[in-house]
Amino acid sequence: MPFELPPLPYDYAALEPTIDEATMKLHHDKHHATYVTNLNGAIEKHTELGSKTVDELVKNWESAPEDVRAVIRNNGGGHLNHTMFWTIMKPGGGGEPQGSIAGQIKADFGDFESFKKSFNETTAKQFGSGWGWLIFKGGKLAIVTTPNQDNPISGGSFPILGNDVWEHAYYLKYQNKRPEYLANWWNVINWDEVNKRFETAKSYK
Repeated sequence: MPFELPPLPYDYAALEPTIDEATMKLHHDKHHATYVTNLNGAIEKHTELGSKTVDELVKNWESAPEDVRAVIRNNGGGHLNHTMFWTIMKPGGGGEPQGSIAGQIKADFGDFESFKKSFNETTAKQFGSGWGWLIFKGGKLAIVTTPNQDNPISGGSFPILGNDVWEHAYYLKYQNKRPEYLANWWNVINWDEVNKRFETAKSYK
């Protein structure tokens, strides 16, 4: 099959207590795996799509064959979003941002705490399922949200980081307390990976 479920880059329990082991198993092994299975099912129907990366498919989902367009948007997006999500977290992560992203956050938001507050408040207000994102557009950082498994690359922006606010990402531990989950999530951020993505975002077309 063209696409495979990437292994977690750490143990299921490695992000405790921020994200619990049971949630990680369910989120990775069930939800992400289902997106991959469904995306591959769409590729089987249109083998010419198999030569494209998931980024290319999601970026141009509107031009996909009509019968698989929604599958690519939703399940291709789910695969792309989650593949990023696992890598921008790590055990022992968090703390103040380092590297070039730290300077850009200071320039565009004043300081890290102001940025976190804005990101958390914006993302908490995403109605229903979706994601909160940090993107780089027009030479500045911006915070946006998308519904369901939509990804900013469909609108021409490369996401630097994103937090999943589908209920399956947090409900076992945080129940309906989305703001609490958002606040704690910063304790596991992998700033090294975020900086790599920031460099890509600066030259993304």
